[in-house]
Amino acid sequence: MTKIVGVTACIAGIAHTYMAKANLEKFAKKEGIEIHVESQGSMGIENRLSQQAIDEADVVIFAVDTNVAQRDRFADKKVLEVGTSEVVKDGSKTIQKALELCK
Repeated sequence: MTKIVGVTACIAGIAHTYMAKANLEKFAKKEGIEIHVESQGSMGIENRLSQQAIDEADVVIFAVDTNVAQRDRFADKKVLEVGTSEVVKDGSKTIQKALELCK
């Protein structure tokens, strides 16, 4: 089973951060994919990814419009980086792009 971890973060750290997180989770679930998503919003890092989850992930999705805090945790991982608005508009397409990186 494919495993994905993700980080969402927008400039303001409010709406798009959480809408992107919800869409990643929704469309991964539809595809039967295990996903864990950390949000880096106005409240700081929420739902912090464990190092084990990161290590076990086949691919990382950064749905961000700003810098990823503690990005070094994801060293040596396949990364798909997209803007939050792209995920909000079409979360399914983002999941498909991530799966392509796993091949």
